[in-house]
Amino acid sequence: MNRLAQSHSPYLLQHQHNPVDWFPWCDEAFDLARETDRPVFLSVGYAACHWCHVMEHESFENVQTAAFLNKHFVCIKVDREERPDIDQVYMNSVQIMSGRGGWPMSVFLNYRREPFYAGTYWPPTARHGMPGFMQVLDALVEAWTTRRSDVETHAAEIRDALIQLSGADSSTESFATDPAVIEIATDRLIRVLDRRYGGFGNAPKFPHATDLQLLLTRGAALGNRDLVTAATFTLDAIAAGGIRDHIGGGFARYSVDAQWLVPHFEKMLYDNALLALCYTRAFQITDEPRHAEVTRETLEYLQREMVDPSGGFHCSEDADSEGIEGKYYVWSVSEIRELLGNERAELFCRVYDVTERGNFEGHNIPNLLHDVAVNDEERQQLRQCINELYDHRLTRVRPGRDDKILTSWNALAIQAFAVAGGVLDNPAFISSAVRAAEFMLREMTTDDHQLRHAFRNGVSHVAGFLEDYAYSIEALIALFEATANAHWLEQATYFADQLLNRFQDESGGGFFFTAHDGETLIARNKDWHDGSLVSGNASAAMGLLKLASLCDRNEYRLAAERTFAAASDVMQSQAAACAGLLTSLDRFLDNSRQWVLVVPNEAMFVSLRQAWMRPFEPRATRFVIVAGTPKSETLSAMSIGKESIDGKPTLYRCEQFVCDAPLVGDEVLQFLRSAGSQIAG
Repeated sequence: MNRLAQSHSPYLLQHQHNPVDWFPWCDEAFDLARETDRPVFLSVGYAACHWCHVMEHESFENVQTAAFLNKHFVCIKVDREERPDIDQVYMNSVQIMSGRGGWPMSVFLNYRREPFYAGTYWPPTARHGMPGFMQVLDALVEAWTTRRSDVETHAAEIRDALIQLSGADSSTESFATDPAVIEIATDRLIRVLDRRYGGFGNAPKFPHATDLQLLLTRGAALGNRDLVTAATFTLDAIAAGGIRDHIGGGFARYSVDAQWLVPHFEKMLYDNALLALCYTRAFQITDEPRHAEVTRETLEYLQREMVDPSGGFHCSEDADSEGIEGKYYVWSVSEIRELLGNERAELFCRVYDVTERGNFEGHNIPNLLHDVAVNDEERQQLRQCINELYDHRLTRVRPGRDDKILTSWNALAIQAFAVAGGVLDNPAFISSAVRAAEFMLREMTTDDHQLRHAFRNGVSHVAGFLEDYAYSIEALIALFEATANAHWLEQATYFADQLLNRFQDESGGGFFFTAHDGETLIARNKDWHDGSLVSGNASAAMGLLKLASLCDRNEYRLAAERTFAAASDVMQSQAAACAGLLTSLDRFLDNSRQWVLVVPNEAMFVSLRQAWMRPFEPRATRFVIVAGTPKSETLSAMSIGKESIDGKPTLYRCEQFVCDAPLVGDEVLQFLRSAGSQIAG
């Protein structure tokens, strides 16, 4: 075993038996590189990454390749999920030098941690226009040995470019509150919408949950049918495709084709949490049961497959089993016929596109892309078929699971469960959210309210990043809305204070990805752009805006405003890449509505919860006050003087801190049932 045997990361532990003399990211490795005058080979990946496994088997398990690496390089292995700060910085270098990105990420550095050459996957020998890994290594050793000055000059140039890319020089001087930038972004999404298959752009296709959230939020706020329809058309296409696991629930990371049929089979917690929230919002807006069904199925998959005994949610499930991508998920006609019998097998195969020819390398990925009509009796039979196929699938060799827990991704799941639990009247979903939040506060939070980023086998480690705090704030606000328990709101303010004190750029606005007292890398990023996740600054701004209204904390509102100011140029010039910021900006530009619900007791709130959470009003701040419970000092002044009239539920609707006459008793339920215009989509 090499040094990685002492790691917490499942990804690093996958490499503990490699003949490569791996170091984890540490000063010792760079000190050795300086002392022995060797370059550093930095390899970054994650446990569910298919091509990471391929490169490991082809190169890192090869004794000759490992011997060459050990002789000429100091080798470092990093889990991108455990250290997203390192991943951000060096992925920028890959994109600068190669024009593309991805994992495994392969970067060559000097001992000062400056990159001079970078790429992603290289095969062991040249093929398909790619050089072989050994060719790359030979060339780099030659350059390091004979052209050192050129290497060092290039490294310095890349370092300077990374600093410039980091966004650290943002300014708060050019902020304009023109909503046109949001309209430009949504208009562009409508233009690039794939009107045949859904989604945005060409294959490979990612769900782009932040783009879908922008369309749904803006569509609901404006009553814009075109925006909602663009989002729901894509959501329906994703739900019909093979990217959705129709047997066991949940979504794979992306589709390799244009019609969402063939997935890259790995399943990530963040995709499933973000998509579950999208389908919940779609249901709120359209009242279409099919969206609620996808939400329930996705969250039930997470409850069944991804919950740690501690209460938190695991990171991911692998694409591979028995060394073959997708083997766990595909089927043959003969196997289905043997399990279901001829008659039911014929029905299932007809509906779910299972044929003798197959739709994936001679096998079948169940999907609903052909929209075969079924009656109620057949629908009931199909449910039973799926249950039986799922039970059989459990007897197969399962894909590996990355069982570490990340605060940021855990928070995304908490938010999805809390919102869906209220909207769908599912107390089990709310219980899952509460349990995961209690775990986070118990195991991943220090006594002084600092978060840890990762947890595994009873140990929390790595100081929290911006996304850990920002996503947790939004999650805890969602829990407050779903439970009326001000405890969650108080915890959110503790994390918001940490944001302001330890991450905020006092001079340039916005928030750094790492804390002021965090490890110093060659660049300190501010992330403005969404990837598969919403950017940390977008989430921070949204959470702070909500807390500013909920808790009367003007410093939160000012910090959010300074974030938009710092991101102004990015939003103007790169709106297509920052839907999360634009969704938050939409809230900032119209954040004047408040609904205050006062109920005589907790039981009354539970009876009203679904009606309370059912409307999607993205620009309204919602307070819940349970009479007779201790009033939280964190609640806004808007809650002062608001009482339950005649012991009945009472709703105060306010705009710019001026309130209409309160609604009492049955009037509350009638209003909530009519609130939130339904838009077909």
